[in-house]
Amino acid sequence: MAISHGRFSAKKVIHPILSLVLVVVIFVFILPRIVNLSAVWDTIRRMTWLELASLSAVALWNLVTYWIVLLKTVPGLTLGQAIVVTESATALSNALPGGPAFGLGLSYSMYASWGFERPHIAIALLYSGMADLFAKLSMPLLALILLALTGPVSVGLITAAFIGTAILVASVILISLAISSDKGAHAVGDGLERVASFFLRIVHRSPRLDWGQSIANFRDHAMTAFRNRWHGIIGAGLLSHFSLYLVLLMALRHVGVSEAEVGWIQVLSAFAFVRLLSALPLTPGGVGVVELGLTGALVFAGGARAQVVAAVLVFRALTYLVQIPFGVATYLYWRHSNAWRDLEKRHAAPEGAA
Repeated sequence: MAISHGRFSAKKVIHPILSLVLVVVIFVFILPRIVNLSAVWDTIRRMTWLELASLSAVALWNLVTYWIVLLKTVPGLTLGQAIVVTESATALSNALPGGPAFGLGLSYSMYASWGFERPHIAIALLYSGMADLFAKLSMPLLALILLALTGPVSVGLITAAFIGTAILVASVILISLAISSDKGAHAVGDGLERVASFFLRIVHRSPRLDWGQSIANFRDHAMTAFRNRWHGIIGAGLLSHFSLYLVLLMALRHVGVSEAEVGWIQVLSAFAFVRLLSALPLTPGGVGVVELGLTGALVFAGGARAQVVAAVLVFRALTYLVQIPFGVATYLYWRHSNAWRDLEKRHAAPEGAA
């Protein structure tokens, strides 16, 4: 037992250490070799107050779009609650290795503290995850189509578009089967159970059972609500991703990277490729990986190195770094505020839920 516990602890420690090493290597060794960081700082300092103000306004709008996604997926959720749960979970996801899992758990705890019932929380988390997944997987395909219509297409984008399209098609097929009938839900659940059990046996864990019945039961709760609101949920997810892309595009233009150097379609292609790449949990919030990926793609497209790195760092400061202290503040507010907690009555259930 002691040996097993030691191995488990080692595994928990290794991933954070590797993530930290990767971040240090990227920022201390790789980026300084790509560009002179003093030139990057000079580029940022040349931005006018109007450019900084307009860029900050677009970054703020990008935050608002995340809240819209939750308001679309969780009936009965207030704007204040949407802000607290989004920013708190995002800060946790951005700050810790394996952060998305912790963020999901924190979101669940917050919903429960406000009186939402377990099935409704599960449906809300599923919907918001589906909206994010659809946008993240469909953007490389859109970028590929736009580039194919206007000029040469890179091998990297073709690969990203192919991967994204394959996963997107598979996801749509599985979801369609799962919601089409009880038989389809059982078939999807049983198939996923076999795959999960195979990998669980490899790591000497007990297989999970009754996925088919669980998905069939979940389908009864979620099906009607999704049919009535799917367009708003998917639309909100796309709006959020395109707003994030707009922050990057404006940052590039404000530091001096012109349309002639790197066109908006090329920026979209780099953004879509890196967003798909950042889905791999290499570092918290993709820190280091996103910066290096965007820098490489945009410099390859024709942007000046100092300007590209300046734009990428400003973009990440406004969309990644700022959310950590903001999320800490919202989390502390949730922990110490009794106004929303211990509700006597439950929130309204999603339409069609039991």
